Amino acid sequence: MAQCVLVAEDEMIIGVDLRHTVEEAGYEVAGPYDTTQSACDAVDRRTPDLAILDVRLEDGEVFPLAEKLQAANVPIIFHSGEVSPDEVSRRFPDALALAKPCPPNRIIATMREALAEA
Repeated sequence: MAQCVLVAEDEMIIGVDLRHTVEEAGYEVAGPYDTTQSACDAVDRRTPDLAILDVRLEDGEVFPLAEKLQAANVPIIFHSGEVSPDEVSRRFPDALALAKPCPPNRIIATMREALAEA
């Protein structure tokens, strides 16, 4: 069974693009979810192997979801155009961070790195 990657992204075009990138790399995708609440509900149903999270979703910052994932030992990649990787690293030192826009090959390489460290 393919590893499951949760995608939380409120910009539809970016979310669909991320979904395609992740699927083409051979992973199963949960999402994209455009709210923290819908992504949290999805995690309650099935814990993903990895999560790619935009920092700001339709219902606010994604940090409550990130804390839930961190507590479940799920590797996190923050994917944001508004928050710098340094800011995220201070709050979630084990998480990886990518700045938007990010080329698909870099996203896939970062996913593989996160899963290898898990």
